[in-house]
Amino acid sequence: MSNTNLSIIILAAGKGTRMHSPKAKVLHKISGFEMLYYSISASLELSDDITVVVGHQKDAVIESMSRYFESINYHTQDTLTYPGTGGAVMGVQLKYDRVLVLNADMPLVTAKSLKPFLDSSADLQLSIFELENPDGYGRVVIEDSRVKSIVEQKDALPDQLSITSVNAGIYCFKSSLLREYLPKLSSDNAQKEYYLTDIVALAVSDSKIVEPITIDEEHFKGVNSKLDLHNADTIMQQRIKERWMSSGVRMELAQSIYIESSVEFEGECIVENGVRVTGCSIIKNSHIKAHSVVEDSTLIDSSCGPLAHLRPLSTLINSHVGNFVETKKATLKGVKAGHLSYLGDVDIDEGSNIGAGTITCNYDGKAKYKTTIGKNVFVGSDTQIIAPCVIEDDVIIAAGTTLNSDRVESGSLAISRTPLKIIKGFYRKFFKDLS
Repeated sequence: MSNTNLSIIILAAGKGTRMHSPKAKVLHKISGFEMLYYSISASLELSDDITVVVGHQKDAVIESMSRYFESINYHTQDTLTYPGTGGAVMGVQLKYDRVLVLNADMPLVTAKSLKPFLDSSADLQLSIFELENPDGYGRVVIEDSRVKSIVEQKDALPDQLSITSVNAGIYCFKSSLLREYLPKLSSDNAQKEYYLTDIVALAVSDSKIVEPITIDEEHFKGVNSKLDLHNADTIMQQRIKERWMSSGVRMELAQSIYIESSVEFEGECIVENGVRVTGCSIIKNSHIKAHSVVEDSTLIDSSCGPLAHLRPLSTLINSHVGNFVETKKATLKGVKAGHLSYLGDVDIDEGSNIGAGTITCNYDGKAKYKTTIGKNVFVGSDTQIIAPCVIEDDVIIAAGTTLNSDRVESGSLAISRTPLKIIKGFYRKFFKDLS
Protein backbone atom coordinates (compact mmCIF):
# COMPACT_ATOMS: atom_id res chain seq x y z
CA MET A 1 0.00 0.00 0.00
CA SER A 2 3.06 2.26 0.23
CA ASN A 3 2.73 5.60 -1.59
CA THR A 4 6.16 6.61 -2.86
CA ASN A 5 5.16 10.25 -3.42
CA LEU A 6 4.04 10.98 0.14
CA SER A 7 5.91 12.27 3.17
CA ILE A 8 4.23 12.10 6.58
CA ILE A 9 4.76 14.37 9.57
CA ILE A 10 3.46 13.22 12.98
CA LEU A 11 3.08 15.94 15.61
CA ALA A 12 4.24 14.58 18.98
CA ALA A 13 5.78 17.55 20.76
CA GLY A 14 2.96 18.47 23.17
CA LYS A 15 2.94 18.08 26.96
CA GLY A 16 -0.60 16.79 27.33
CA THR A 17 -1.35 18.64 30.57
CA ARG A 18 -4.91 17.29 30.70
CA MET A 19 -3.52 13.79 31.22
CA HIS A 20 -2.39 14.92 34.71
CA SER A 21 0.68 12.74 34.40
CA PRO A 22 4.46 13.29 34.39
CA LYS A 23 4.65 11.01 31.35
CA ALA A 24 4.52 12.53 27.87
CA LYS A 25 1.01 12.17 26.46
CA VAL A 26 2.05 10.21 23.37
CA LEU A 27 3.71 7.55 25.56
CA HIS A 28 0.52 6.56 27.35
CA LYS A 29 -0.47 3.10 26.18
CA ILE A 30 -3.49 1.75 24.34
CA SER A 31 -3.84 -2.06 24.37
CA GLY A 32 -0.16 -2.57 25.07
CA PHE A 33 1.48 0.05 22.84
CA GLU A 34 2.17 3.75 23.16
CA MET A 35 -0.28 5.98 21.27
CA LEU A 36 2.50 7.20 19.00
CA TYR A 37 3.29 3.60 18.01
CA TYR A 38 -0.06 3.27 16.25
CA SER A 39 0.35 6.52 14.30
CA ILE A 40 3.78 5.44 13.09
CA SER A 41 2.62 1.92 12.21
CA ALA A 42 -0.25 3.23 10.09
CA SER A 43 2.05 5.76 8.42
CA LEU A 44 4.64 3.15 7.47
CA GLU A 45 2.00 1.37 5.39
CA LEU A 46 1.75 4.52 3.26
CA SER A 47 5.22 6.04 3.12
CA ASP A 48 8.92 5.45 3.69
CA ASP A 49 9.48 9.07 4.73
CA ILE A 50 8.12 9.51 8.27
CA THR A 51 9.13 12.42 10.51
CA VAL A 52 8.03 12.61 14.13
CA VAL A 53 8.13 16.11 15.59
CA VAL A 54 9.25 15.88 19.21
CA GLY A 55 9.58 18.41 22.01
CA HIS A 56 8.36 17.58 25.51
CA GLN A 57 10.38 14.63 26.90
CA LYS A 58 11.85 14.13 23.44
CA ASP A 59 14.57 11.71 24.59
CA ALA A 60 12.03 9.41 26.21
CA VAL A 61 9.80 9.56 23.13
CA ILE A 62 12.66 8.77 20.74
CA GLU A 63 14.01 5.98 22.95
CA SER A 64 10.58 4.41 23.25
CA MET A 65 9.87 4.40 19.51
CA SER A 66 13.38 3.23 18.65
CA ARG A 67 12.51 -0.11 20.26
CA TYR A 68 10.01 -0.70 17.46
CA PHE A 69 11.15 1.30 14.42
CA GLU A 70 14.50 1.94 12.76
CA SER A 71 13.80 4.18 9.77
CA ILE A 72 12.00 7.09 11.44
CA ASN A 73 13.20 10.69 11.28
CA TYR A 74 12.89 12.91 14.37
CA HIS A 75 12.68 16.68 14.30
CA THR A 76 12.87 18.75 17.49
CA GLN A 77 10.44 21.66 17.58
CA ASP A 78 11.76 24.97 18.85
CA THR A 79 8.73 25.51 21.06
CA LEU A 80 10.09 28.69 22.63
CA THR A 81 10.62 30.51 19.32
CA TYR A 82 8.08 28.73 17.11
CA PRO A 83 5.25 27.28 19.22
CA GLY A 84 2.05 25.84 17.77
CA THR A 85 1.19 23.42 14.97
CA GLY A 86 2.69 25.69 12.34
CA GLY A 87 5.91 25.98 14.30
CA ALA A 88 6.05 22.21 14.60
CA VAL A 89 6.54 21.62 10.88
CA MET A 90 8.98 24.48 10.31
CA GLY A 91 12.35 23.06 9.35
CA VAL A 92 11.13 19.53 8.60
CA GLN A 93 12.87 18.14 5.53
CA LEU A 94 10.40 16.62 3.06
CA LYS A 95 11.36 13.92 0.58
CA TYR A 96 8.23 13.86 -1.60
CA ASP A 97 5.78 16.16 -3.40
CA ARG A 98 2.93 15.73 -0.94
CA VAL A 99 2.97 15.78 2.87
CA LEU A 100 0.37 14.43 5.25
CA VAL A 101 0.33 15.97 8.74
CA LEU A 102 -1.05 13.76 11.52
CA ASN A 103 -1.42 14.06 15.28
CA ALA A 104 0.29 11.49 17.50
CA ASP A 105 -2.64 11.41 19.92
CA MET A 106 -4.91 9.61 17.44
CA PRO A 107 -4.07 5.96 18.19
CA LEU A 108 -7.12 4.57 16.39
CA VAL A 109 -6.00 5.76 12.97
CA THR A 110 -5.37 3.14 10.28
CA ALA A 111 -3.74 3.21 6.86
CA LYS A 112 -7.13 2.47 5.29
CA SER A 113 -8.75 5.44 7.05
CA LEU A 114 -6.03 7.73 5.63
CA LYS A 115 -6.52 6.63 2.01
CA PRO A 116 -8.94 9.47 1.10
CA PHE A 117 -6.07 11.90 1.58
CA LEU A 118 -4.02 10.15 -1.10
CA ASP A 119 -6.48 10.28 -3.97
CA SER A 120 -6.57 13.97 -4.78
CA SER A 121 -4.70 16.61 -6.75
CA ALA A 122 -5.89 19.47 -4.50
CA ASP A 123 -3.35 21.96 -3.24
CA LEU A 124 -4.47 21.32 0.31
CA GLN A 125 -6.83 18.84 1.95
CA LEU A 126 -8.41 19.57 5.30
CA SER A 127 -10.05 16.93 7.48
CA ILE A 128 -13.49 17.69 8.89
CA PHE A 129 -15.96 16.11 11.29
CA GLU A 130 -19.68 16.48 11.04
CA LEU A 131 -21.03 17.08 14.55
CA GLU A 132 -24.65 17.45 15.61
CA ASN A 133 -23.46 19.79 18.35
CA PRO A 134 -20.36 21.67 17.15
CA ASP A 135 -20.29 23.97 20.17
CA GLY A 136 -16.72 24.93 21.06
CA TYR A 137 -15.23 23.98 17.70
CA GLY A 138 -14.02 26.15 14.86
CA ARG A 139 -16.45 25.98 11.94
CA VAL A 140 -15.29 25.06 8.44
CA VAL A 141 -17.09 27.12 5.80
CA ILE A 142 -17.54 25.07 2.61
CA GLU A 143 -18.86 26.31 -0.73
CA ASP A 144 -19.02 24.30 -3.96
CA SER A 145 -17.12 21.41 -2.31
CA ARG A 146 -14.22 23.67 -1.41
CA VAL A 147 -13.10 25.09 1.90
CA LYS A 148 -13.54 28.85 2.01
CA SER A 149 -12.47 29.54 5.59
CA ILE A 150 -12.15 28.30 9.14
CA VAL A 151 -13.99 30.50 11.64
CA GLU A 152 -13.38 30.23 15.37
CA GLN A 153 -16.59 30.03 17.39
CA LYS A 154 -15.99 33.33 19.17
CA ASP A 155 -15.60 35.04 15.81
CA ALA A 156 -18.48 33.30 14.01
CA LEU A 157 -21.54 35.17 12.74
CA PRO A 158 -24.99 33.84 13.76
CA ASP A 159 -25.52 31.97 10.47
CA GLN A 160 -22.03 30.44 10.73
CA LEU A 161 -22.77 29.04 14.19
CA SER A 162 -25.26 26.65 12.57
CA ILE A 163 -22.47 25.02 10.51
CA THR A 164 -21.84 21.44 11.65
CA SER A 165 -18.52 20.93 9.82
CA VAL A 166 -15.54 21.31 12.19
CA ASN A 167 -11.79 21.07 11.75
CA ALA A 168 -10.38 17.63 12.73
CA GLY A 169 -6.73 18.72 12.58
CA ILE A 170 -5.31 16.56 9.78
CA TYR A 171 -3.88 18.15 6.65
CA CYS A 172 -2.43 17.02 3.36
CA PHE A 173 -0.41 19.66 1.49
CA LYS A 174 1.47 19.91 -1.70
CA SER A 175 4.97 20.22 -0.30
CA SER A 176 5.61 23.28 -2.44
CA LEU A 177 2.56 25.00 -0.95
CA LEU A 178 3.73 24.26 2.58
CA ARG A 179 7.18 25.64 1.86
CA GLU A 180 5.62 28.75 0.33
CA TYR A 181 3.26 29.59 3.19
CA LEU A 182 5.16 28.55 6.31
CA PRO A 183 7.36 31.71 6.22
CA LYS A 184 4.17 33.81 6.00
CA LEU A 185 2.67 32.51 9.24
CA SER A 186 2.37 34.94 12.13
CA SER A 187 2.07 34.41 15.88
CA ASP A 188 0.08 37.60 16.26
CA ASN A 189 -2.87 35.96 18.00
CA ALA A 190 -4.22 35.37 21.49
CA GLN A 191 -2.08 32.27 22.06
CA LYS A 192 1.05 33.74 20.42
CA GLU A 193 1.44 30.58 18.36
CA TYR A 194 1.92 29.65 14.71
CA TYR A 195 -1.08 27.73 13.35
CA LEU A 196 -1.38 25.40 10.36
CA THR A 197 -5.00 26.56 10.08
CA ASP A 198 -3.72 29.96 8.99
CA ILE A 199 -2.31 28.31 5.86
CA VAL A 200 -5.88 27.48 4.88
CA ALA A 201 -6.79 31.18 4.86
CA LEU A 202 -3.65 32.05 2.91
CA ALA A 203 -4.31 29.34 0.33
CA VAL A 204 -7.96 30.38 -0.13
CA SER A 205 -6.97 34.03 -0.59
CA ASP A 206 -4.60 32.93 -3.36
CA SER A 207 -7.36 30.87 -5.05
CA LYS A 208 -5.71 27.55 -4.23
CA ILE A 209 -7.87 24.42 -4.22
CA VAL A 210 -8.62 23.52 -0.59
CA GLU A 211 -10.62 20.30 -0.43
CA PRO A 212 -12.55 19.11 2.64
CA ILE A 213 -12.17 15.44 3.56
CA THR A 214 -14.91 14.12 5.83
CA ILE A 215 -13.52 11.59 8.31
CA ASP A 216 -15.19 9.40 10.92
CA GLU A 217 -14.68 10.11 14.59
CA GLU A 218 -13.80 6.55 15.57
CA HIS A 219 -10.57 6.38 13.55
CA PHE A 220 -9.49 9.94 14.27
CA LYS A 221 -10.56 10.22 17.88
CA GLY A 222 -8.11 12.41 19.81
CA VAL A 223 -6.85 11.47 23.26
CA ASN A 224 -6.37 14.38 25.64
CA SER A 225 -7.32 12.93 29.03
CA LYS A 226 -7.40 9.65 30.95
CA LEU A 227 -11.10 9.41 30.07
CA ASP A 228 -10.25 9.75 26.37
CA LEU A 229 -7.57 7.11 26.88
CA HIS A 230 -10.14 4.73 28.34
CA ASN A 231 -12.59 5.37 25.51
CA ALA A 232 -9.93 4.81 22.85
CA ASP A 233 -8.73 1.63 24.53
CA THR A 234 -12.30 0.32 24.62
CA ILE A 235 -12.58 0.79 20.86
CA MET A 236 -9.16 -0.79 20.26
CA GLN A 237 -10.11 -3.78 22.42
CA GLN A 238 -13.27 -4.27 20.41
CA ARG A 239 -11.25 -4.25 17.17
CA ILE A 240 -8.73 -6.76 18.50
CA LYS A 241 -11.34 -9.18 19.78
CA GLU A 242 -13.52 -8.92 16.68
CA ARG A 243 -10.48 -9.73 14.55
CA TRP A 244 -9.66 -12.89 16.49
CA MET A 245 -13.24 -14.06 16.91
CA SER A 246 -13.69 -13.67 13.15
CA SER A 247 -10.63 -15.92 12.76
CA GLY A 248 -12.17 -18.66 14.91
CA VAL A 249 -11.21 -17.85 18.50
CA ARG A 250 -14.06 -18.41 20.95
CA MET A 251 -14.38 -15.72 23.62
CA GLU A 252 -16.84 -16.08 26.48
CA LEU A 253 -18.17 -12.72 27.72
CA ALA A 254 -15.71 -10.98 25.41
CA GLN A 255 -16.37 -7.57 26.98
CA SER A 256 -14.65 -8.82 30.17
CA ILE A 257 -11.49 -9.98 28.34
CA TYR A 258 -8.38 -7.84 27.74
CA ILE A 259 -6.03 -8.74 24.86
CA GLU A 260 -3.11 -6.60 23.77
CA SER A 261 -2.37 -5.78 20.14
CA SER A 262 0.77 -7.93 20.01
CA VAL A 263 -0.93 -11.20 21.05
CA GLU A 264 -1.29 -13.92 18.40
CA PHE A 265 -3.78 -16.78 18.24
CA GLU A 266 -3.67 -19.85 16.03
CA GLY A 267 -6.00 -22.80 15.60
CA GLU A 268 -8.88 -23.72 17.92
CA CYS A 269 -8.65 -21.52 21.01
CA ILE A 270 -11.03 -20.70 23.85
CA VAL A 271 -10.68 -17.64 26.08
CA GLU A 272 -13.03 -17.50 29.06
CA ASN A 273 -14.33 -14.46 30.90
CA GLY A 274 -12.06 -12.15 32.86
CA VAL A 275 -8.86 -13.25 31.08
CA ARG A 276 -5.94 -10.88 30.43
CA VAL A 277 -3.39 -11.75 27.70
CA THR A 278 -0.50 -9.34 27.14
CA GLY A 279 2.85 -8.84 25.44
CA CYS A 280 4.03 -11.11 22.65
CA SER A 281 2.01 -14.08 23.86
CA ILE A 282 1.30 -16.87 21.36
CA ILE A 283 -1.75 -19.06 21.92
CA LYS A 284 -2.15 -22.17 19.72
CA ASN A 285 -4.96 -24.69 20.07
CA SER A 286 -5.26 -23.83 23.75
CA HIS A 287 -7.80 -23.00 26.43
CA ILE A 288 -7.35 -20.09 28.84
CA LYS A 289 -9.84 -20.46 31.67
CA ALA A 290 -11.60 -17.72 33.60
CA HIS A 291 -9.67 -14.90 35.29
CA SER A 292 -6.22 -16.09 34.24
CA VAL A 293 -3.35 -13.76 33.30
CA VAL A 294 -0.94 -14.64 30.50
CA GLU A 295 2.07 -12.33 30.02
CA ASP A 296 4.60 -12.73 27.20
CA SER A 297 4.09 -16.49 27.22
CA THR A 298 3.34 -19.34 24.82
CA LEU A 299 0.62 -21.99 25.08
CA ILE A 300 0.55 -24.82 22.57
CA ASP A 301 -2.07 -27.57 22.88
CA SER A 302 -2.40 -26.58 26.55
CA SER A 303 -4.74 -25.12 29.13
CA CYS A 304 -4.34 -22.86 32.11
CA GLY A 305 -6.58 -21.70 34.91
CA PRO A 306 -8.98 -20.76 36.15
CA LEU A 307 -7.07 -18.10 38.09
CA ALA A 308 -3.64 -19.07 36.77
CA HIS A 309 -0.83 -16.59 36.21
CA LEU A 310 1.71 -17.18 33.47
CA ARG A 311 4.42 -14.58 33.88
CA PRO A 312 6.90 -13.69 31.12
CA LEU A 313 8.85 -16.37 29.26
CA SER A 314 6.59 -19.22 30.28
CA THR A 315 5.98 -21.96 27.71
CA LEU A 316 3.33 -24.65 28.03
CA ILE A 317 3.30 -27.46 25.48
CA ASN A 318 0.65 -30.16 25.84
CA SER A 319 0.40 -29.19 29.50
CA HIS A 320 -2.10 -28.00 32.08
CA VAL A 321 -1.67 -25.62 34.98
CA GLY A 322 -4.68 -25.07 37.17
CA ASN A 323 -6.08 -22.56 39.62
CA PHE A 324 -3.63 -20.45 41.60
CA VAL A 325 -0.59 -21.78 39.74
CA GLU A 326 2.04 -19.18 38.90
CA THR A 327 4.82 -19.76 36.40
CA LYS A 328 7.75 -17.56 35.46
CA LYS A 329 10.44 -18.35 32.89
CA ALA A 330 9.15 -21.91 32.97
CA THR A 331 8.98 -24.53 30.22
CA LEU A 332 6.48 -27.35 30.74
CA LYS A 333 6.22 -30.16 28.19
CA GLY A 334 3.47 -32.71 28.83
CA VAL A 335 3.10 -31.66 32.46
CA LYS A 336 0.23 -31.33 34.93
CA ALA A 337 0.32 -28.81 37.77
CA GLY A 338 -3.22 -28.71 39.04
CA HIS A 339 -3.24 -26.07 41.75
CA LEU A 340 -1.51 -23.78 44.23
CA SER A 341 2.09 -23.88 43.00
CA TYR A 342 4.90 -21.50 42.04
CA LEU A 343 7.11 -22.74 39.20
CA GLY A 344 9.86 -20.23 38.44
CA ASP A 345 13.06 -20.67 36.41
CA VAL A 346 12.26 -24.30 35.72
CA ASP A 347 12.16 -26.84 32.88
CA ILE A 348 9.81 -29.82 33.40
CA ASP A 349 9.62 -32.71 30.97
CA GLU A 350 6.72 -34.91 29.83
CA GLY A 351 4.75 -37.16 32.11
CA SER A 352 5.61 -35.28 35.26
CA ASN A 353 3.01 -34.26 37.85
CA ILE A 354 3.42 -31.31 40.19
CA GLY A 355 1.47 -31.58 43.44
CA ALA A 356 -0.39 -28.75 45.19
CA GLY A 357 1.76 -26.33 47.14
CA THR A 358 4.98 -27.06 45.23
CA ILE A 359 7.48 -24.21 45.11
CA THR A 360 10.72 -23.92 43.15
CA CYS A 361 12.84 -21.81 45.48
CA ASN A 362 14.72 -19.99 42.72
CA TYR A 363 15.98 -16.86 44.50
CA ASP A 364 18.42 -16.59 47.38
CA GLY A 365 18.17 -12.82 47.74
CA LYS A 366 21.07 -12.17 45.34
CA ALA A 367 20.67 -14.37 42.28
CA LYS A 368 18.17 -16.58 40.45
CA TYR A 369 18.81 -20.32 40.03
CA LYS A 370 17.30 -22.96 37.75
CA THR A 371 15.49 -26.21 38.47
CA THR A 372 15.36 -29.03 35.90
CA ILE A 373 12.81 -31.81 36.33
CA GLY A 374 12.94 -34.81 34.03
CA LYS A 375 10.30 -37.17 32.67
CA ASN A 376 7.71 -39.04 34.72
CA VAL A 377 8.59 -37.30 37.96
CA PHE A 378 5.93 -37.28 40.68
CA VAL A 379 6.29 -34.28 42.98
CA GLY A 380 4.14 -34.61 46.09
CA SER A 381 2.18 -31.79 47.69
CA ASP A 382 3.86 -29.12 49.82
CA THR A 383 7.31 -29.67 48.31
CA GLN A 384 10.01 -27.02 48.24
CA ILE A 385 12.73 -27.54 45.64
CA ILE A 386 15.76 -25.41 46.47
CA ALA A 387 17.53 -24.44 43.25
CA PRO A 388 19.85 -25.10 41.61
CA CYS A 389 18.58 -28.63 41.35
CA VAL A 390 18.37 -31.39 38.74
CA ILE A 391 15.76 -34.10 39.24
CA GLU A 392 16.34 -36.92 36.79
CA ASP A 393 13.66 -39.09 35.12
CA ASP A 394 11.41 -41.48 37.08
CA VAL A 395 11.73 -39.89 40.51
CA ILE A 396 9.23 -39.55 43.37
CA ILE A 397 9.43 -36.57 45.69
CA ALA A 398 7.41 -37.34 48.78
CA ALA A 399 4.82 -34.87 50.06
CA GLY A 400 6.15 -32.34 52.54
CA THR A 401 9.75 -32.63 51.34
CA THR A 402 12.24 -29.78 51.36
CA LEU A 403 14.66 -30.84 48.65
CA ASN A 404 18.07 -29.27 49.27
CA SER A 405 20.13 -31.61 47.11
CA ASP A 406 21.52 -30.35 43.80
CA ARG A 407 20.68 -33.67 42.07
CA VAL A 408 18.29 -36.58 42.50
CA GLU A 409 19.22 -39.68 40.49
CA SER A 410 16.79 -41.53 38.27
CA GLY A 411 14.58 -44.08 40.02
CA SER A 412 14.95 -42.53 43.47
CA LEU A 413 12.56 -41.49 46.22
CA ALA A 414 13.41 -38.20 47.90
CA ILE A 415 11.79 -37.66 51.31
CA SER A 416 12.43 -35.34 54.24
CA ARG A 417 9.97 -35.35 57.11
CA THR A 418 10.21 -34.52 60.78
CA PRO A 419 9.07 -37.48 62.90
CA LEU A 420 5.48 -37.06 64.05
CA LYS A 421 4.88 -36.50 67.79
CA ILE A 422 1.50 -37.16 69.46
CA ILE A 423 1.15 -35.85 73.03
CA LYS A 424 -1.91 -37.37 74.68
CA GLY A 425 -4.13 -35.16 76.86
CA PHE A 426 -2.54 -31.93 75.60
CA TYR A 427 -5.81 -30.42 74.38
CA ARG A 428 -7.54 -30.33 77.79
CA LYS A 429 -4.38 -29.23 79.51
CA PHE A 430 -3.86 -26.36 77.04
CA PHE A 431 -7.39 -25.01 77.32
CA LYS A 432 -8.02 -25.71 81.03
CA ASP A 433 -7.81 -21.99 81.92
CA LEU A 434 -10.72 -21.23 79.56
CA SER A 435 -13.16 -23.63 81.20
